[in-house]
Amino acid sequence: MTDLERQRLDALLSAHPVLAELGRRFSAAGHELVLVGGPVRDALLGRVVHDLDFATSAAPEEIEQVVAGWADATWDVGREFGTIGARKGSDQLEITTYRTDEYDPATRKPVVAFGHTLDGDLSRRDFTINAMAVRLPDGEFVDLFGGLDDLADRRLRTPVTAEQSFSDDPLRMMRAARFAAQLAVGPTDDVIAAMTQMADRLEIVSAERIRDELNKLVLADHPVAGLRILVDTGLAERMLPELPALILERDEHHRHKDVYEHSLTVLEQAIDLESRLDERPDLVVRLAALLHDIGKPATRRFQSDGTVTFHHHDVVGAKLTRKRLRALRYPNDVVDAVSKLVELHLRFHGYGTGQWTDSAVRRYVRDAGDQLERLHILTRADSTTRNQKKALRLQRTYDDLERRIGQLAQQEELNAIRPDLDGNQIMQILGVGPGRVVGEAYRFLLDLRMDRGPLDEETAAEALRAWWAARD
Repeated sequence: MTDLERQRLDALLSAHPVLAELGRRFSAAGHELVLVGGPVRDALLGRVVHDLDFATSAAPEEIEQVVAGWADATWDVGREFGTIGARKGSDQLEITTYRTDEYDPATRKPVVAFGHTLDGDLSRRDFTINAMAVRLPDGEFVDLFGGLDDLADRRLRTPVTAEQSFSDDPLRMMRAARFAAQLAVGPTDDVIAAMTQMADRLEIVSAERIRDELNKLVLADHPVAGLRILVDTGLAERMLPELPALILERDEHHRHKDVYEHSLTVLEQAIDLESRLDERPDLVVRLAALLHDIGKPATRRFQSDGTVTFHHHDVVGAKLTRKRLRALRYPNDVVDAVSKLVELHLRFHGYGTGQWTDSAVRRYVRDAGDQLERLHILTRADSTTRNQKKALRLQRTYDDLERRIGQLAQQEELNAIRPDLDGNQIMQILGVGPGRVVGEAYRFLLDLRMDRGPLDEETAAEALRAWWAARD
């Protein structure tokens, strides 16, 4: 261990006095306690440590006894897995009994079994860089599997054979891709080989756990590195098959872009534009950038003149996006937002050289709704042409569209466009009660508002009466 690495661990201990304090309590009760996994790894990398994870020789009920009266709060939702949660001041703690593993002989699914030694517990960790520990309260560094060297070399290995590690928990295969995206580590050849051979094992993992792991990967600093691993090993085929499907067979004259590479580039460019948002990283933007062209494989057509078309891939892609995100148990608001962005990502290309009417600009804003800023990001990121003149022209054209949106927004409050008459006024003017016709009239007035801008009440009422008379 270098002096810098030791200093970083000491700094972690100093920044969180709760570590030594808790260690003394466990020691006094006759139990071992170690800080383990992510906190140790991140401290050695000089990263900010948020959560504190511990392993101990104490059983769950003994953990509760040790922290009783000391912790500000405790919870036991992870008791069946040997985990007791606690809060002390601003520190969140997860304390887990040493683990070993047993297996159902029929399914090979792991069954939780408590162990008795730190060595056994560390051997069952997912990767060597997460199998390092710090004994408490004395701060002794424990590295039985060479995790420190692997961290320095940016190498991702497993403490035991990769096959055994991934049998313990198949989700670890996705975690390997996530760590590549988060920590810029590269899985070793044996890890990649095991992931490829065992990709089918991902099918026993719940959609919710896969979704959560995918989110961590997509929100990482460099998600493309992890996504490439998912595709190359065949894991993506089991949980996000629309992504590898973008690797379309190229026609001999290369008349269309590599859709897979294009999508990864759009994702990277969207990340660069996230500074436009108040909060980042942004899951909706990143998912939309990754999935915006997934309708292309189903809509690809070769024309008689040799050209390639993908007509309506935006609409098809939005349906595929909705189906996949629902299968992965994403919340409805995320499903709706990402699907809307995929459906609208081509809309700007009808703007041409800026000949849209004010009505068309209003409709663009209305259709985007609360996703307008994200649509700006996605549309700009979707330009991956190497032709600098074309790229500059597209940028200037979209600058012009945003300028016009801003001007109209100042004049008309575009974000809150409503018809010039409300439902009560519609019923009074037409002499009708509540019902379907009021909704039809409302939509007519909304379209009129889009086409002509704000109208005074008298003009709107006159137009409504004319619509009603023509309808009869």
